[in-house]
Amino acid sequence: NDPNFTVTIAPGIRTGICHMNVSEGKLLSNATLRHAIFKAIDRDTMCAVTVGGLYTAGFSVLPSNLDYGYSNLTNPDPYDPEEAMRILDEAGIVDTNGDGIRELDGKEIMLKYVTYPNRCLDTFAEPRVFQKAGNLISGTQSGNAFQEELRTAAEKLAQKENETVTITGHDGVPLVGHWIPCENAKRVIIAMHGWRSAWYKDFGMVSDCWERNRCSVLYAEQRGQGNSGGDFIGFGPIERYDCLDWIHWVSERCGTELPIYLCGVSMGATTVLMAAGLDLPENVHGIMADCGFTSPHAIWKHVANHNLHIPFRRRGILADTLYERKTQSDAAYESTVDALRHCRVPVMLIHGADDHFVPLEMTYENYTACASPKKLFIVPGADHGMSYFVDREGYEAAGLDFWRQYD
Repeated sequence: NDPNFTVTIAPGIRTGICHMNVSEGKLLSNATLRHAIFKAIDRDTMCAVTVGGLYTAGFSVLPSNLDYGYSNLTNPDPYDPEEAMRILDEAGIVDTNGDGIRELDGKEIMLKYVTYPNRCLDTFAEPRVFQKAGNLISGTQSGNAFQEELRTAAEKLAQKENETVTITGHDGVPLVGHWIPCENAKRVIIAMHGWRSAWYKDFGMVSDCWERNRCSVLYAEQRGQGNSGGDFIGFGPIERYDCLDWIHWVSERCGTELPIYLCGVSMGATTVLMAAGLDLPENVHGIMADCGFTSPHAIWKHVANHNLHIPFRRRGILADTLYERKTQSDAAYESTVDALRHCRVPVMLIHGADDHFVPLEMTYENYTACASPKKLFIVPGADHGMSYFVDREGYEAAGLDFWRQYD
């Protein structure tokens, strides 16, 4: 912050590469298995979060900042864990004995990752970094009832007839949503999905409940994701203004008589809670937030310290700096806690008691800070984003009670 110094950050040309042993007779000589592994590794998160932005994810041997046309290349294996499982299933690389580990040619798939402690390469080898990909390859999640229902519900909602809507956001960014109206609707829900997720995935399970209870729904695609424009994900502080844009669209389409509820899951919950501090129109009757974090900086710090078990201080500085460069603001420190202190619409906060990604304490912080009428629904035994799956009856009852009180 010293005005006498100017700090310029530019990417280097050093490239970190993970080699696979494809020698004959080795597991990774199987091209299908390699393909599935490529699909199951979240390179963007590893580079942006695990090592605090010290690397940039890429899919070429040469670094992307060299002038050879990298921007014209197409990633042959973008991150898609569900596709990874499908590839393995179709190839017959499955768990045949129910021990949670897939087999190839009669042998359990057990892979070793070898690295050395230089330029954060050892940090990439943190067991939790590869845990998600490892679970997908081993078959742990493919046999999980939650994952199966999540996938089925997502496919059903994605295929449901809807009107694709495109609006221009307050800052000129094109935003895409999916409008599913209900005959004789009692209310309208504006649904904001989570980080690197999709509208049909995060709300597939609960969508039938909304339809049964006569809710018209605008499923937004968050900026920087899906079909919406934007060059980056803002983790809530930027997206909160998009909520206002969608509120205005709904009001023009439906008028101002129907009550509007802002609903979100994970980062979507943070988005709608951030919006709570804005001057919301009178037809917004409430906010329903499921497992939201309090601020970008707070969740980065928690994940680094508690999930990845890596030091955050240097990575936190880098993450904050990159965020400021992308957003042209210091919004990484803006919090739902501050927004809720100025909230004047009712808020329903939901969280799974066993959430291993966003700590339950963050919802308690939000509840304490909220200045408006508020309700708290905690689901014992539910991990991140699983509250509806674990206690469907209780979740629906809490929501119906909230609507009855504030419609």
